[in-house]
Amino acid sequence: MSPVQPRKRAVARDAATKRTVAKSRVTKSRVSKSKAAKSTAAKSRAAKPRTAKQAAPKRRAAAAPKAAKSAASVLTLAVDIGGSHIKASILSPAGVMLAQEVRVATPDPAKPAAVLDAIAGLAAQLPRYRRVAVGFPGALRDGRVLTAPNLGTDYWHGFALAEKLAGRLDRPTRVLNDADVQGLGVIEGKGLECVLTLGTGVGSSLFKDGMLLPHLELGQHPFVDNKTYDEYLGAAALEKKGHHKWNRRLEKAIEVVNRLINYDLLHLGGGNARQIAFKLPAKVRLAPNIGGITGGVRVWDRALDPLFAGRGR
Repeated sequence: MSPVQPRKRAVARDAATKRTVAKSRVTKSRVSKSKAAKSTAAKSRAAKPRTAKQAAPKRRAAAAPKAAKSAASVLTLAVDIGGSHIKASILSPAGVMLAQEVRVATPDPAKPAAVLDAIAGLAAQLPRYRRVAVGFPGALRDGRVLTAPNLGTDYWHGFALAEKLAGRLDRPTRVLNDADVQGLGVIEGKGLECVLTLGTGVGSSLFKDGMLLPHLELGQHPFVDNKTYDEYLGAAALEKKGHHKWNRRLEKAIEVVNRLINYDLLHLGGGNARQIAFKLPAKVRLAPNIGGITGGVRVWDRALDPLFAGRGR
């Protein structure tokens, strides 16, 4: 082999190496320029102020979780005042009970001061809350009691229950008839719905397509032989007349109420609804008694604001 050939090969290798190095330098140069261009563009964007329109989405995105957190923190103390017991629990904004129901026997005599003491005692056993909803067994107007047949109207007439309880608990308070509150917790929101609560007395409420209608104290209306619904179907009548006769009376009352109201659906609730021993008509359903508590969150629905305008705290 000629000595020239190794030298030629070495030169060729050197030339190839130089071309590779040169090519690598060009590539690195391009990459470096690209990075520099991107960095300059990023700095330019950062330096340029965004318009209000461009900034708004981030502000809205930040505000949304805050609003959701605020709504979730609005817990309701729901109180159900009955002739025999006072019950309470804490409700989520969706009406879910977040604490086990607590209860105490209704004071006897059930004077306002004693009942407020009982409610404050129950509230002290429960988690914190932001507002209060109360179901009261009687007629109310502007937060004041008109009648309280099973607690003592003489004690309660004219008593500013919403105002006094708001002051006692230091929370905004709304008060509705207890059957109205139970109705809010059990209705389907379609057509004309009636609610009858069977307990110490008989409570009633009416709804049209989910909207609460003016309250009627059906329990105080004469029914048979000058006896009111309360006297005919209340707890005292059940004890005196017995289970069988009380059920016959209730069947008759359902027929009469249907002719009177022509409801699309009747809900039967209250503690004595469990005593029902006959097959209910097609348009009649048993309502869970817990509705007297869970309906409390709907007392704060915006649709009901006109009922409470200018009241509470």
